[in-house]
Amino acid sequence: MAQGDGQDERALVRKIAWRTLPLILLSYFIAFVDRANISFAASTMNADLGFSEAVYGIGASAFFIGYALFEVPSNLALARFGARRWLARIMLTWGLISAATAFIHGPWQFYIMRFLLGVAEAGFYPGVILYLSGWFPGEHRAWAVSRFYIALPLAFIAMGTLAAPLLALDGWLGLRGWQWLLIAEGLPSVLLAAVLLAALPDRPETARWLSDDERTWLTAALCAEAAATGDVPHSLLRALLHPAVLMLGLANALNFLAINAITFSAPNLLARDTGLNVAGVGQIVSAGGVAIAFGLLIVSLLVGKTVTRTLATYAGLMLAASGGMALLWLGGTAATSTGGYILFVGAAQTAGMLPLAIISRLVPPADRAAGLAMANTISQCGAFLGPLIWGLAASATGSYNLGVALLLPFALASAVTALLVRRASARPA
Repeated sequence: MAQGDGQDERALVRKIAWRTLPLILLSYFIAFVDRANISFAASTMNADLGFSEAVYGIGASAFFIGYALFEVPSNLALARFGARRWLARIMLTWGLISAATAFIHGPWQFYIMRFLLGVAEAGFYPGVILYLSGWFPGEHRAWAVSRFYIALPLAFIAMGTLAAPLLALDGWLGLRGWQWLLIAEGLPSVLLAAVLLAALPDRPETARWLSDDERTWLTAALCAEAAATGDVPHSLLRALLHPAVLMLGLANALNFLAINAITFSAPNLLARDTGLNVAGVGQIVSAGGVAIAFGLLIVSLLVGKTVTRTLATYAGLMLAASGGMALLWLGGTAATSTGGYILFVGAAQTAGMLPLAIISRLVPPADRAAGLAMANTISQCGAFLGPLIWGLAASATGSYNLGVALLLPFALASAVTALLVRRASARPA
C-alpha cells in the first residue's frame, strides 16, 4: 500500500471499520439501553415503590457518581490489560447489575444499584475512543466515532418500541412490568461480553486480516500523528490538566447536564404535555432516535480533517439544542413539546460524540488514556447534576417548566465554551 494513496487509504479505513465497529456499536447500544431504560421503568416503578421525583432524580444521578469516580482508573486498566478483555469485563458486570436492579425495594437500594451500575460501566465510552485511536488515523476518527455512535439513536428507537410490550408483562411469574423491562434489557450484555472476549481484535499488530503493507502504512500514519501532537513520555498530571481536556470536558458537562435531566424524565414529561400513553410516548422517543441518526449523518459530512471545523459543528449543534429546549419551555402543547424534544435530543446527543474525538487528536498518545477519561469524568459531573436539579425542581414546583428554564443557559454555555476552544486552537503555536 503506497503512502499517500487516497483510494487505498479509504479502502483500508473501511476494512478496519467492518472488523471493529459492529461489535463496538452493539456494545454501546446495549450500554445506553441499560443506562436509560430506568426512564420507562419509572412510569410504574415510582408508584410501586413510593418514589418522589426527588428520590428518582437522586437515583438517576447516582449512576454518574460511580461512573465519574472510576473513569480514570478504568481507562488506565484498559490501556494495561487490552480493550478486548476490559470491555468484556465492563459489559459482564453492568449487565448483571442492571438486571439485579429489578429486585430493589426502597430508595437506598435504588441509589446503591444505580451507583454500582455507574462503577461497572465507568470507562466504557472513553475506552472505546482510546481503542479507536489505535486503529483510525486522526482525520478518520470523527467519522469512525459517528459510525459506532449510531448505536445511540438505535437505542432510543429500541427503548421506545420495547417499553410498552415489556411493561405489559406486568404480573407474569409474579413480577411487575418494570421488573421485566430491567431484566430483559440487562441480560443481553452478559452474553455480549463473551462475544467481545472471543471476537474483538485488540490492536493492529495482532490482526491477522491486515496485510504487511496495510499494517506498515497504518503504523506510519499513527506514528506521524503522534509526532505532530508531541510524542513524549506519559505524564498523568499533564494528561489530567491538558487545556483541551478541561475545556472540552466542561463543554460536554454542560451538554450532558441538560441531556440527562430531560432524557431520564422524557416519558413523564411527554405524557404530561401530549396526553399519550406509554406506547404513544415510546413513538416520540423513537422519533428522537431517528433525529439523532439524521444528525449523525449530517455531522459525518460536516466534520473533516480539521479540529476547528469539528468544534464549529459542535457549537452549531448546541445552539440548535438550545432552540429545542426553548420550545419545551415556552410551548406546553403537544406539538411544541414533541417538536422541541426531538430537536433537542437530535442535536444535543449528536454533539455529545464530538469532544472526545477532538481530544484524541489534541492530546499526545501517551497521555490519551488518562486525558480521555478525565474529560469524560468532567462530563459525567454534568450528567450527575442534571437529573438531580430536574428532580428537585419538579418536586418543589409540581411542574417540569422550572427545570427546563434552569437548563437552557447550560446548553448555550456549552456552545460558547466550544467556540472558545476553537479560537484557541486556531491560533498559531
